[in-house]
Amino acid sequence: MSKTIIISNRLPTKVLRTDDGLSFQPSEGGLATGLGSIYREGDNLWLGWPGLFVHDEAEEAHISGQLWADNMAPVFLTEDEIRDFYEGFSNSTLWPTFHYFTEFATYLDEHWAAYVAVNEKFCAAVLEHAGPDDIIWVHDYQLLLLPELLRRARPRATIGFFLHIPFPSYELIRVLPWRTELLRGMLGADLLGFHTFGYMRHFLSAVSQQLGLPNQNGQIETSSHTVRVDAFPMGIDYERYATTAASEEAKGHVAAYREALQDTRIILSIDRLDYTKGIPQRLRAFNQLLERYPEWRGQVSLIMVVVPSRDQVAQYASLKEEVDELVGRINAQYRTISWSPVHYFYRSFPLPELAALYSMADVGLVTPLRDGMNLVAKEYVACRLNHRGVLILSERAGAARELSDALIINPTDTRQLTEALHDALVMPDDEQERRMRAMQVLVRRYNVFSWTRLFMNQLAYTKMKQETLATATLDEPATATLLADYQAAEQRLLLLDYDGTLVPFHSDPTRAAPDAELLHLLRALTGNPKNHVVVISGRDRNTLQQWLGHLPLHFIAEHGVWLRAADTEDWQLFQPLRNDWKRELRPVLDVYVARTAGSFIEEKDYSLVWHFRRADAELGPVRARELLSHLSFITANTDLQVLEGNKVLEIKNAGINKGTAAVRWLSQYTPGFTLALGDDRTDEDTFRALPPEAYTVRVGPAQHSAARFHLQSPTEVRQLLRQLLE
Repeated sequence: MSKTIIISNRLPTKVLRTDDGLSFQPSEGGLATGLGSIYREGDNLWLGWPGLFVHDEAEEAHISGQLWADNMAPVFLTEDEIRDFYEGFSNSTLWPTFHYFTEFATYLDEHWAAYVAVNEKFCAAVLEHAGPDDIIWVHDYQLLLLPELLRRARPRATIGFFLHIPFPSYELIRVLPWRTELLRGMLGADLLGFHTFGYMRHFLSAVSQQLGLPNQNGQIETSSHTVRVDAFPMGIDYERYATTAASEEAKGHVAAYREALQDTRIILSIDRLDYTKGIPQRLRAFNQLLERYPEWRGQVSLIMVVVPSRDQVAQYASLKEEVDELVGRINAQYRTISWSPVHYFYRSFPLPELAALYSMADVGLVTPLRDGMNLVAKEYVACRLNHRGVLILSERAGAARELSDALIINPTDTRQLTEALHDALVMPDDEQERRMRAMQVLVRRYNVFSWTRLFMNQLAYTKMKQETLATATLDEPATATLLADYQAAEQRLLLLDYDGTLVPFHSDPTRAAPDAELLHLLRALTGNPKNHVVVISGRDRNTLQQWLGHLPLHFIAEHGVWLRAADTEDWQLFQPLRNDWKRELRPVLDVYVARTAGSFIEEKDYSLVWHFRRADAELGPVRARELLSHLSFITANTDLQVLEGNKVLEIKNAGINKGTAAVRWLSQYTPGFTLALGDDRTDEDTFRALPPEAYTVRVGPAQHSAARFHLQSPTEVRQLLRQLLE
């Protein structure tokens, strides 16, 4: 029976050393809540650091035993590892870079070495517990290398990864000296999850630009497996917050707070101390509110809760000093004997007190400069039992993609934020209720448990699809069955790709003409009246006519644009097409030819092809990714498509491919035996178009394909064709 193993930097239980010995305190974080229903089931397990430095083996054994009883296993880290791996690379390199604060980022080799070492330590810990069929779910930026490490050790494992912070633009990722290793580390997973489509898009772009791996509908084909990339917005435990807000304990806190604040309107800000949260910007906007709208003086207060975090680090200490000064300045300028503009708390609050603050606040102020999701916004919505209150939300928080009924603002636009505060305070009750009810429906429905189920279901589906698309080697038993079916059939259809299938690739495509052996094989195959042999190629019709036109072959040229039957010399268009678009796009390709020595353009009747097989091995793929991005932008919302082949990019009319053309021959002859051989993405259309009993064979290294089988090279293809003639 397989089990699920969850891995994160920290365990959901924190171990503390007190005067009375060790104490084990459960975390109240959203992740611990959402995954609690998983890791406590059966033999499932959660691995992570317990939050304590342990130097004694007996103490390690005691902690391990206590945690094991609650389905947890510790990964013990040293003080040096926490300093260099966690405080160093994780929080001084990745955190600022991924949040667009590269001015705070450091790039130290010793921090990177520690990051690699700790990821390897986590990998070893997982392998101690993981069986071959177990499901592994890795979490967050501290463990970006772990999926690939696990993949190397367990090639067939089911591995998911979720990033809880933003994934930035490629322009930020390329700053990192270790960008390639980090991206490859993440690609070890079967399923990669992000909070928003924007983060997912940034990741796909980075993988394309940096690694040269394109994607199709969010799927990336690596040398070992297919990676699915998708967005999974994380939620909260809605009922927990709503129930707590309705509890007598929370109501008691509300009564006490109200007695102190009287009828003052409340704006609530709750955040951890961090330069990504936009806390100073919030204070400046509130100051401007009191300055621009003096009628709010004495009528509204800002309750600001700042949870301590890393204030021994220079940037954080400086930030706290700035916040302290701003709060002091505002209070000094506007405070009266009976009213304080800002109530500032530098500490954390237990949940009942937080729920009380949420439930009494007229305005929830959630305006980070950059945030992966920000669950505070959703917590505020869940605690609004009277369905009123206004949420002001930064457009740069992941939650803004869901909570569109909030007042969405640019957190660095102080004037806009000030006006949003005023608008929130004067918003009519009926509009407040309409907006809040809509957000509550969404937050309640897409809670943290829904998020967990969705990710796990998608992970299982992704693995199932991988196994479905896995191609088997066309070994001796499979070949024997193929040959028997071939001999038994009265009508046979052979669909043969040319480059990379019948002949090897050549640096100069014009020199890939058929040799004597290939001509002999094709002549012999077409000499059997039971056989209908179709050469199905991306090459232009004139080249195919020149090289193979003297043989009684059927042809599909230019990926399905041109067709020619064996009993005629006339070529026919598959359907009427236009080619006037070439005048506009040819100059774009000319620019890339000028910039890429060795590349050239092939112009066909209804398509343009940019070849880079003869270009520099490093420069060619870089230029190809640039051109692909350029062409994809130009051809968006047109009837054109950009195809990626082996060292080529081709622009052609959409809707026509090898598969649609192959179906025409299939319907014409209704064969009892069908064999299709091809080597690249364009041949996948053929494989998908054929019935399941057809023998579909992908040529090249084993990878996920719609084909049933694979062969390694054109040499093996010719060997198979010779066996058909025996």
